[in-house]
Amino acid sequence: MGEIFEALRAEIASIRITCRVGRVSDIARGTVHVTGLERAGLGDRVLIQGAGGESGGEIVRLARDGATVLPDTPPEGVKIGDAVDLLGPATIAPHDGWIGRIVDPYGQPLDGKHLLRGAQSRPLRAPAPAAASRRAMGGRLRTGSAAFDTLLPLVRGQRVGLFAGSGVGKSSLLARFARGVEADVVVIALIGERGRELRDFTEKVLGPQGMARSVVVAATSDLSPLTRRRCAWAAMAVAEHFRDQGLHVLLLADSITRFAEAHREVALASGEEGNMRGYPPSVAHAIMALAERAGPGPEGAGDITAVLSVLVAGSDMEEPVADILRGVLDGHVVMDRRIAERGRYPAIDLLRSVSRSLPEAASAEENTLIEEARKLLGAWDRAEMMIQAGLYAKGSDPLVDRAIKVWPALDSFLAEQSAGVAASFERLAACFV
Repeated sequence: MGEIFEALRAEIASIRITCRVGRVSDIARGTVHVTGLERAGLGDRVLIQGAGGESGGEIVRLARDGATVLPDTPPEGVKIGDAVDLLGPATIAPHDGWIGRIVDPYGQPLDGKHLLRGAQSRPLRAPAPAAASRRAMGGRLRTGSAAFDTLLPLVRGQRVGLFAGSGVGKSSLLARFARGVEADVVVIALIGERGRELRDFTEKVLGPQGMARSVVVAATSDLSPLTRRRCAWAAMAVAEHFRDQGLHVLLLADSITRFAEAHREVALASGEEGNMRGYPPSVAHAIMALAERAGPGPEGAGDITAVLSVLVAGSDMEEPVADILRGVLDGHVVMDRRIAERGRYPAIDLLRSVSRSLPEAASAEENTLIEEARKLLGAWDRAEMMIQAGLYAKGSDPLVDRAIKVWPALDSFLAEQSAGVAASFERLAACFV
């Protein structure tokens, strides 16, 4: 009963007693110019009240003669003189009852059920915890995947990038993490996903087991760039809500590339120029600021362990989004289309993947096994073309001879589910026998 009254008080507190209203003075190239909002701030939300109905928007530029607003929907039907209601800074009010639910970036339900509003409104673009007050990364987490329980360990508070092209099993790997990684709460950001995939992901890929401890924040590809960009910030704010309660939160974002693309559309509309392969300079700060909010929390709070996916076209790891994100994370996992095409999932390219939690996350004996596996997989990779062509003569290189012997077992091991960290290391050691 107390929870209901708390939610009711939050709803009442959110009611605005007074409204600041401006007027549309100009409409051009998908933006709306508004006058009369003298106390408006950059990034404030507005509500355009036209003859065709109400439409939200965001202030993306301020000048002496007024504000430039980027609407959430195309401004068809908006007329000169239409009223524009100033709503104020963009916030979201997460609630513990959101677990098991699907919400949009504005905190509205997408599953057709009533959604409680939290007592505290949080800013979407909150600062990261103070660097000097943050704890170090914690202990190794069970993930449910043999590869990540051994060769690519994931530790509490780590931030990992998942770099993959389309159709190589990225979403399936994220769902496996949602079901298997040790965490109190899982927050999943589906940024710019196809609408038909939302229900399929939550019901089939994620399943009841994954949804039981998850909050899904979704913005489909047909929505405005403002909403798609907001999706990543809203998911991070939800994760911070649970982190501040001392919980361990697993944040899965799919994908940061679509977040960057949405930011690019907003930045270009505000007058910024694109000079990083079409991306504006501000995209680097937007990505880094988002990533820094995840990780170990300050004393007395929990942690946010983050897996952030990046769509890399043509496996180009040097494209701007991949390059920016790779430099600020605590590890990166590369998925290879060639591996997926031969039927091994997850299609992890171990030699191009790195976990910066090593060597601290493993014992001396475990690190020896990891180094041996990498060495043998590297020897196979260098000699694979000669081996497949029948040009390699047995005995030419003892390391390659050993790699040929163990490669089938190692390759199979990378696709296995895990029965626990200790059991996975025993299975890895068995590959070398």
